[in-house]
Amino acid sequence: MLETRITKMFGIKYPIVCGGMFWVGRAELVAALANAGGLGFLTAATYPTIEELRDDIRKARDLTDKPIGLNINLFASVRPRPVEKWVEVAVEEKIPVVETSGSSPAAVVEALHKGGVKIMHKVPGVRYALSAERLGVDAVCVVGCEAGGSPGMDEVTTLVMVPVAVDAVRIPVVAGGGFADGRGLVAALALGADAVLMGTRFMATKECRGHPAFKEWMVAAAETDTVYCMKSINNPSRLAKNTVVEKVVEMEKRGATLEEMLPLIGRQGVDVVDTGGMENGLVGMGQSVGLVHDVPTVKELVDRIVEEALSARERLDKIIG
Repeated sequence: MLETRITKMFGIKYPIVCGGMFWVGRAELVAALANAGGLGFLTAATYPTIEELRDDIRKARDLTDKPIGLNINLFASVRPRPVEKWVEVAVEEKIPVVETSGSSPAAVVEALHKGGVKIMHKVPGVRYALSAERLGVDAVCVVGCEAGGSPGMDEVTTLVMVPVAVDAVRIPVVAGGGFADGRGLVAALALGADAVLMGTRFMATKECRGHPAFKEWMVAAAETDTVYCMKSINNPSRLAKNTVVEKVVEMEKRGATLEEMLPLIGRQGVDVVDTGGMENGLVGMGQSVGLVHDVPTVKELVDRIVEEALSARERLDKIIG
């Protein structure tokens, strides 16, 4: 049931993936998703030290014996990132799957494969998927402009992005951006994807790090409560709507420079997540927040997604049959 190239490649029960998320991609969430039959990624860039990252990997391993993943973010950063150390940790801790994102994975493919690690590279466009395939990654995740975080410059929807990518590459494609339930899973599979990636939906679960008020905001939010911004400084982001984001948009419209916007865009979203104060900074959020209506456990959510997917398939069978 629901077996795809991704479930077989990554050793998971369902083609449901939660990508790396800053501040909230921690052991409890990742382990809960593993136990529920999916795959989650701890996010290396949010751990202050390598030791803390390693400790959380081991904590996740204490909570599950199922596969867990590690996100290695390759975005350029003001502060040097210990990418080589993250790769070493992935290999030493026998992480089966690494999700790379942000920039070309060229520098890490050989070392990860040599260590027996599969690579899923996340991209915001089909040309990047083709480049990643040429570099030898095992799968790509393509995200449309509905996705939270950094969906890319092109503003192409997932509905278009996924089938174009499926037609362009031979390796498995994971669809990201706009998915939050079983109907979305069936839609992604119908478009040719081998799995669906959800981030925003898993933020509103009991095991995910976050203040209750933050999760309550998500439950009350509509699909219009996110903003796509910062394209003018080559850092396009989809963020939860608040007065900070609205100020950033206003500054963009009048041609503000990166330096002028830094005091605002440098405000860490972890303060929003941990305090529930939605005006405390910027936090990535996808349009699928409009499909978030409760805060279940991860298992409850995954079971529901699978049930919804089967119901959607039955409906299609009646229509097409």
